[in-house]
Amino acid sequence: MIRGLYTAATGMNSMQHQIDVTSNNIANVNTTGFKQDRAEFQDLMYESLNYTAGQTTQTTINPTGIDVGLGVRVSGIQKNFTEGDLKLTSNTLDLAIQGKGFFQITLPSGETAYSRNGAFKLDNQGSIVNSSGYPLNPEIVVPDNVTNLSIAKDGTVTATDPQTSTTVDLGQITVADFINPAGLTPLGDSLFMQSDASGDVLEGNPTEEQFGSIQQGMIELSNVKLVNEMVDLITAQRAYEANSKAITTADGMLDTVNRLKN
Repeated sequence: MIRGLYTAATGMNSMQHQIDVTSNNIANVNTTGFKQDRAEFQDLMYESLNYTAGQTTQTTINPTGIDVGLGVRVSGIQKNFTEGDLKLTSNTLDLAIQGKGFFQITLPSGETAYSRNGAFKLDNQGSIVNSSGYPLNPEIVVPDNVTNLSIAKDGTVTATDPQTSTTVDLGQITVADFINPAGLTPLGDSLFMQSDASGDVLEGNPTEEQFGSIQQGMIELSNVKLVNEMVDLITAQRAYEANSKAITTADGMLDTVNRLKN
């Protein structure tokens, strides 16, 4: 019965993590470029009261054994990098990657972070930056005397010089990809950092090799499916309640045993 108390407690703790993960997904259902988290679980070690294939007589063995599980734990929380729906905004600096790839963002520390959030702006120097003011990498500066800013599917950035009516080449947007995007380290602000688990960065131009294309005037929405998250939330709540009931039941049994003397 004491074992049952601790086993059920691990279940409650794991379901609390599941609810935390699901709550974060629901909170970010409208966050541009957000990627859904999924909690993964695995059972804990087993206590063997009678080993499988243990000898029962000189000529027979135990066909199953007696192994009692000791509960469950969270084995990992994995990002789901499936592409979210694209939303038309008609904003010139709103960009979405249709297919594989990440925008490269230069952090104040000089390190490069990666993002699927393409809601860009211009800072006071004309550089294309994200919502936190971090510049796109490679940096692209838009002069204040040009019009008709255009970003092609292959990442080519051009504009029109109003004085000469000629097209001006402003730069090239490159994108990055990884062998294992789920291994990226989330930083918040829709940014990710490379890690040993993600593998080396693969950089290239949009539409080339495995990279997706740039869609100007669109943003990528969160890939969270609210209906699925509500189902997961209800399932986790019921599992939490069931484990709580198991603790109450075990406690009642212990109370009965303690009162037998009386």
